[in-house]
Amino acid sequence: MGYAHFAFLGPESSWAAEASECAGEQNAFWEYHDKLFASHGGENKGAFNKDKLKQFAVELKLNSAAFNGCLDSGKYAALVAADTVALQTFGVQSTPTFVVNGRPIAGALPFDFAR
Repeated sequence: MGYAHFAFLGPESSWAAEASECAGEQNAFWEYHDKLFASHGGENKGAFNKDKLKQFAVELKLNSAAFNGCLDSGKYAALVAADTVALQTFGVQSTPTFVVNGRPIAGALPFDFAR
């Protein structure tokens, strides 16, 4: 498994996760991901409202009509919700959390941890 969405901070985190999937349709998932992290302005304070998410797509030179249609349709809402529920069921409570050999490990850990 590469990544899963853990949109547990309210509607803006869900919209941002959905938007990243919409960007992925244009082969720009990771570029959009990086834009989200660079633009974080606090939880549910408007940093990731739908208008701003659409503006990020413009700034990344994505096809705006396709991106906006995807985001407005809620095409990825069920995927994001399912990922979030699955991770909560697995015991994930925060990010970052890594799963190693079926065991969740929460938090940013030093490199020495792996030794």
